[in-house]
Amino acid sequence: MATETTVQLAVRSIEFGMAGHIPRKFSCEGENVNPPLEISGVPDGTKTLAIIVEDPDAPRGIFYHWLVWNIQPNEPIEENSVPGISGTNSFGKIGYGGPCPPSGTHRYFFKVYALNTELDLQTGANKDALDQAMNGHVLAEGELMGLYHKSKA
Repeated sequence: MATETTVQLAVRSIEFGMAGHIPRKFSCEGENVNPPLEISGVPDGTKTLAIIVEDPDAPRGIFYHWLVWNIQPNEPIEENSVPGISGTNSFGKIGYGGPCPPSGTHRYFFKVYALNTELDLQTGANKDALDQAMNGHVLAEGELMGLYHKSKA
C-alpha cells in the first residue's frame, strides 16, 4: 500500500523478533492461530488500525495470510484473536491463515496501518477492497517481518 506517511509505527511480538523465526504454533503445521502483536507510536487522530500479513516469496506472487481492519488502537492484539473485522485471505478463507510455504524459507510481513477513520467494509472483503478503503486514510504504518520454513516430515 503506497502512502505518503512519514510516521512509523513500532510493531513487536513477544513470540519472535524482526527477521526471527515464527514459532510453529502460528503456522499451518501448528495451531494456525495469529501471534500476539503490540503496536506503539500510534499518532493522534488514529481511529482504527488495519493489519495485512503477506508472503512476497510465494511462487505465484504475494500471498495474503491475514486481512483485518477496524482494530481498536492502543490495545495489544492477543494470540488467537479476532481483533477487528476479517477479510478473505489467499487461502480463500476469512481470518488468519498461518505461514505454510511450499518449500524453502519465506518472509512474512505483518504490516500495520493507523487509519483516521473506521472502514466501511463487510466481513470477507478482499485485499483490493481493503486497499481502496484505506486509500487516503493512512496516518502511519509499520511492520514486523518473521521467517518460516516447514519442518521436514
